[in-house]
Amino acid sequence: MRFHTRKWVKPQDLNPNGTLFGGQLLAWIDEELALYSIIQLENSKVVTKSMSEINFRSSARQGDVIEIGIAVVKFGHTSLTLKCEARNMMTRETIITIDATTMVNLGTDGKPKAHGKTEIEFVKDRIAEN
Repeated sequence: MRFHTRKWVKPQDLNPNGTLFGGQLLAWIDEELALYSIIQLENSKVVTKSMSEINFRSSARQGDVIEIGIAVVKFGHTSLTLKCEARNMMTRETIITIDATTMVNLGTDGKPKAHGKTEIEFVKDRIAEN
């Protein structure tokens, strides 16, 4: 799994218990999964279709730095399925895991569209090919 993004837990991210609000963490994760999918599928029209069980394993507090990791589970015809983990960057303690999130590639009409991808591509490799 590659950890692409870091988020700093700030006071506005906390719940009444003084720990990271789960909804905030899920928003960060959903955004990262969308950005990852947009880059992989080379299309800015990508939506979240579904998420498997969300497993909160620990919490984070103000000042903690969270890392979000993403790995590809599979390429579908119109979709990309990803797994995700968020962890405390300093302790490496896992905060949340999501085994499968399905992101769907859309056409200009807003309907699922085949993307033609079968493997992970890195932007640096696309640039080298041109």
